[in-house]
Amino acid sequence: MAPFSYGPSRREFFQGVVLGPVASPAALAADAGNLPWYRRACRWGQTNISEEDPQHYDIEWWRQHWRRTRIHGVIINAGGIVAYYPSRFKLHYRARFLGNRDLYGELTRAAHEDGLVVLARMDSNRATEQFYKEHPDWFAVDAQGKPYRAGDRYVACIDGPYYEEYLPDVIREIIAHEKPEGFTDNSWTGLDRNQICHCRYSRERFRKATGKELPARKNWNDKTYREWIEWSYQRRIEIWELNNRVTKQAGGPDCLWLGMIGGDFIGQGQRFRDVKAICERAEILMLDDQGRSVSVGFNGNAEIGKRLHGLLGWDKLIPESMATYQRAPVFRKAAASKPEARMWMYAGFAGGIQPWWHHVGAYQWDRRQFEIEIPVLQWHAENEPYLLGREPVATAGVVFSQRNADFYGRDDALEKVGRPHYGFIQALTQARIPYLPIHADHVGRFIGKLDVLILPNLGAMSDEQIVLVRRFVEAGGALVATGETSLYDDWGDPRKNFALTDLFGAEFTGKRHGATGAAETWGERVAGHSYLRLLPDVGREVYGPKAGAEPVVSPRRHPVLEGFEATDILAFGGLLLEVKTTPGSTVPVTYIPSFPTYPPEMSWMEVERTDIPCLVLSDPEKTGRRIAYLPADLDRRYARDYLPDHGRLLANLVRWAAGGKVPLRVEGAGLIDCHLYRQPGRIILHVLNLVSDGTWRSPVHELVPVGPFEFHVRLESDVSGGAVRLLVAGKSATAGRRGAWCTFTVPRVLDHEVVVIE
Repeated sequence: MAPFSYGPSRREFFQGVVLGPVASPAALAADAGNLPWYRRACRWGQTNISEEDPQHYDIEWWRQHWRRTRIHGVIINAGGIVAYYPSRFKLHYRARFLGNRDLYGELTRAAHEDGLVVLARMDSNRATEQFYKEHPDWFAVDAQGKPYRAGDRYVACIDGPYYEEYLPDVIREIIAHEKPEGFTDNSWTGLDRNQICHCRYSRERFRKATGKELPARKNWNDKTYREWIEWSYQRRIEIWELNNRVTKQAGGPDCLWLGMIGGDFIGQGQRFRDVKAICERAEILMLDDQGRSVSVGFNGNAEIGKRLHGLLGWDKLIPESMATYQRAPVFRKAAASKPEARMWMYAGFAGGIQPWWHHVGAYQWDRRQFEIEIPVLQWHAENEPYLLGREPVATAGVVFSQRNADFYGRDDALEKVGRPHYGFIQALTQARIPYLPIHADHVGRFIGKLDVLILPNLGAMSDEQIVLVRRFVEAGGALVATGETSLYDDWGDPRKNFALTDLFGAEFTGKRHGATGAAETWGERVAGHSYLRLLPDVGREVYGPKAGAEPVVSPRRHPVLEGFEATDILAFGGLLLEVKTTPGSTVPVTYIPSFPTYPPEMSWMEVERTDIPCLVLSDPEKTGRRIAYLPADLDRRYARDYLPDHGRLLANLVRWAAGGKVPLRVEGAGLIDCHLYRQPGRIILHVLNLVSDGTWRSPVHELVPVGPFEFHVRLESDVSGGAVRLLVAGKSATAGRRGAWCTFTVPRVLDHEVVVIE
């Protein structure tokens, strides 16, 4: 079986956006009436209806709330796991308190009367015991024939008549009953990767596709298991396309079935959602990613938006379900912290995401929930022209692929793929370096458009992806790569050496030092207490005791070591691939192996120096290239330990590789996330205040303002830089221009600020 294709690209992109002129805000507004609903509905609301709601759903109050929050569309529960209309299918479970009411129909008619778009919500992969007893062969079973269950419901098999026949009939019935503009479903993909269905439909389909029997269990080294992984991805795309055929045939060409996806490409892979293939088929992306995690801050939502727009196109919309209830821990009926919920929303705006408020249940005892979204969506409506129709401006592209997470990361994808990816993004955020997430298949689109490619432990790379990276470098682009990048093929099988070894200037010896776990150690010489040695040594002028071997004056170091003038070492504690360098490479950092941390009497370096490289750099004067290869996993360590030295070194590598071409400089204290965009005749800078995010754990109790900041923005040829407006503060700033740079001050940022430079 040939490897499953993640799909060809359908568009040409410029810096991650559709080629060609971007419409001005005025043109967008004038043309809105001619656009299909999925191009103009950018604010959404959802009351996720519970079974008790038909008893007391206050439709008139909700209609007022729709108007107050200035939404364009609503998501209304229709059917699937629970029906909210009088379905003709006897096994289609009706809400317990529905009675004779048609709540879905009532709400849909009210929304249409108010000029709103309606998406019918379904939750389709589970059914009642009665349904299971009448059609047991429609449901997923394990190798012993035992049905898979979720609570008191039975999980339907995605390969059988439940998905092929029954659900399409339900969709047709809903359209005939009260036509929505489309459908959304956040449980459409069936069993995840940890469960194999052995029902007769799955066995027959897999045998027909591959000529083989289903794998008995998980085994990444088994070719049949790998084929099952790719076949399972393909099956979900078949369901996507089947449902869209059904909706368009029954509801017209603009009646779309949209499913739903999450923002974490690792987690989506575990649910067989090929995000790249879905984006190639979607006209609008309904995103269910409601808040930050422990390891990723608010800036993670901006990263999600930019990553998904890179796959979908910047001309399309990505509404995101934004929880107004307490998420971590989950309390569905308690209001979220206002600062926490709103900051997640603002971060989404910074990444090109549109708002979609979400309440669980039509009646709330904690009415503080409703206060959260009103000012946010009103602000979004008032400033919509500056939040849509814009192109990102960036220095670096952070390369990712879902396949790398699947076949290289396998069962340890967070450690091997997720942490290096988010660690590097956190370092760029901290350093205020504009970036874009880029799919590994799309590198060719950015040749001559971006200055630097970053490959954070991109272990599994196809031959085609290797060629694209080479073309990027040959065209004058710089490269920063880490860890095991290109050391595996696209199945996750090891290569003998890096496929990019000639670019790295380093060859893998086959040895590894250290480990990927926590850096804390006690009493033993274990992997976690290692260091990096910076070369050459600092001189005697640096304050501190002398051993007698120091140079008289500190020799000049490589620019990537800027900021470390008073130290010879940095903490490490991670995994190091042992490499030997090729001629023409520079090694400014080497390895100090681990030694005891306790007792203090034993905590000293038995081996103070080695010649094992921790950083390999090309010499631009000799090679004409700026390439940095980091065999030490500092990107992973930064995500784990958040040590400032690690973040600084990662940022230094990117700044050096970019050769001074970063289009943004910021002066001022505070953790902020900066995103640059352009529209005809203007540049837009979206700034997020992450100080509260970075100071204490979730949820944020109150926001801590930061500022002032002096910003220096490199101007485009059609931007004069004479006028600077602060949309959140509601005032202008004094602008100064020096050459191609515009300079201005933002006195204060509480949550976010949007700066328009014209």
